[in-house]
Amino acid sequence: MSPLTGTTDRDALLAEARRSIVATATALEGLVDQLGAPFLDAVEVVLASEGHIAVSGAGTSETIADRLAHLLTVVGAPAFAISPGEALHGGAGAVTSRDVLIAISKGGESDELNALVRTAQHAGAPVIALTQTATGTLAALASHPVLFSVPSDLDAAGSIALGSSIAAGVVGDALCHAVLLARGFDREHFARIHPGGAVGKALAAEGKH
Repeated sequence: MSPLTGTTDRDALLAEARRSIVATATALEGLVDQLGAPFLDAVEVVLASEGHIAVSGAGTSETIADRLAHLLTVVGAPAFAISPGEALHGGAGAVTSRDVLIAISKGGESDELNALVRTAQHAGAPVIALTQTATGTLAALASHPVLFSVPSDLDAAGSIALGSSIAAGVVGDALCHAVLLARGFDREHFARIHPGGAVGKALAAEGKH
């Protein structure tokens, strides 16, 4: 995918934007066959946790980590997001032997994130890595690396995390879906923890019938 530069041609910009969506959708379909035993191992680790699921990532991956922590909590696996930068200054103490750490990094070479991983391991917490780089430091450190890949040109200039961050989010979504199914999570439970907003009101109305 070659990003356009220095053009304001509306037709060209729209065509490129549409092409980027098609390329991303195609890449995400390619993730289907990449999930296997390591993914299922990660699901089992989450299900076996006696504490919380700590989720972390640096840069764009931190945004994906925040989202994943929320979704895991929603499907019955209480989670919290932890900034790898804050972890260097004492925040890593929040991860205990009862917890699980999920670390997200495309290349696996974030010094702050890998430092958090080492601290979590020292505390006795299993570490799940969502990463695209099998030879990266994060994949080597993690007790449960979950590897996936999308074409490198899916990211603008090969380095701006566009498609790759969406792919990490999709793998995280798949993890949440598997946890939801394993826990037997239903709409009644969701209604109890989500009473607000349009969704909560709709679920409450269902419960009255």
